[in-house]
Amino acid sequence: MKYNRILLKLSGEALAGASGKGLDEVTISTFARQIAAVAKSGAQVAIVVGGGNIFRGLQGAGAGFERVRGDQMGMLATIINSIGLSLFIKAEGVPAEVFSSTRVEPMCKYYVRDEAVEVMKNGGVAIIAGGTGNPFFTTDSAAALRACEIGADALLKGTKVDGVYDSDPMKNPDAKKYHTLTFEKALADNLKVMDATAFTLCRENDIPIVVFKMEDEGTLEGIVAGKDLGTVVSNG
Repeated sequence: MKYNRILLKLSGEALAGASGKGLDEVTISTFARQIAAVAKSGAQVAIVVGGGNIFRGLQGAGAGFERVRGDQMGMLATIINSIGLSLFIKAEGVPAEVFSSTRVEPMCKYYVRDEAVEVMKNGGVAIIAGGTGNPFFTTDSAAALRACEIGADALLKGTKVDGVYDSDPMKNPDAKKYHTLTFEKALADNLKVMDATAFTLCRENDIPIVVFKMEDEGTLEGIVAGKDLGTVVSNG
């Protein structure tokens, strides 16, 4: 096994399936099956989920909302997604506990790093919701922060494409896929993998980011096992 402890980042839109809105049961079931398989293999798993399928703070700011309130609504959206994902993971026979960076008991536990790690060590999945708990930070930044806190071997970002390209592969059929990248090149070339704050946290703590297509069953397990899948962004 290449990565013994991972932080999996999923966007809210990924949970919505083709519609991009709400929660798609078939898609979430597929994701939960893959996550459960990785946990059953012995890897320790934590997850951070976005909330863009329900509400995005910047979207609200563009519509005239106060940015702080908009971001708080986005944080609540991540909690809804996390609870939903946890139920599907439990249905696969793996314990899953939702933690929130902002107190919302009894819906889920308040996030305490050691308690989340304990869940992982015991074979369960720790889903850390609520972003960083502060406005003006994305869930990408939250994922990088939690990866550093829990001592993850890698941050795995599940997307709708199978890696990082030099241009949008959905629009450009000649787009070139990178198999490996340095943080410096990704930042210099403005490749939209994660935001600059997330990049900086992972670079300074030497945590590689693996970008892959979450919809392809078996890919998550393959990456954890050490197969050359997706794109690895690292210090080189």
